[in-house]
Amino acid sequence: MTKKVMDGKEVYNEQPENMPKSYIPGIGEVFVNAGSVGDVQQVSSSQESDPSDSRIAELETELNKQKEQVVKYRDELLRKAADFENFRKQKERESMMASSRALEHIIRELLPVIDDVKRVLLNAPLDTEISIEARPYIEGVELVKKNLEKWLGDKGVKAIDSKGMKLDVNFHEAISQVDHPEVESDTIIDEYQTGYLLGDKVIRHAKVIVAR
Repeated sequence: MTKKVMDGKEVYNEQPENMPKSYIPGIGEVFVNAGSVGDVQQVSSSQESDPSDSRIAELETELNKQKEQVVKYRDELLRKAADFENFRKQKERESMMASSRALEHIIRELLPVIDDVKRVLLNAPLDTEISIEARPYIEGVELVKKNLEKWLGDKGVKAIDSKGMKLDVNFHEAISQVDHPEVESDTIIDEYQTGYLLGDKVIRHAKVIVAR
């Protein structure tokens, strides 16, 4: 126990001289039990939040944002890829249609030439009447006709069957009717001009003569 004089009065301090002191604003120096200091510090430290927990929460928030961005960019990329694929297919279709139209135009322009070649051979003299000098020319025309027909076949063009068939307005065009008691009505008895198909499409109807 120690004695102090304060304001002219003796004050006995029951705390020992070696007791740790602590200064508290507005109060002054106070004696603090050593064990109590540890307890106070332990309580204070336990009440303070761990800064690592806050950082983890921030990182988790940022990770979720990044995941949302990834999903957004992935969906956008898939849409762009689908749009490009549709665009590519459309261009392929347009290119195929353009090629088909160009081929059809060429074939239509070529058909009259094939008709003329066939007429030449149709009106050519019989083998017994062909002179030695004229035979090479006739054979040359036959070779041209053969090559033209082969070229058409390679392009998917084929002649429409007509003679002996029933008239079908989808493939035939009747230009004349004649009496023919030996066959049924609307039977094609002769072909004036050959018709052609390009694949499944009629590029020229066959002009025919049918029985009345």
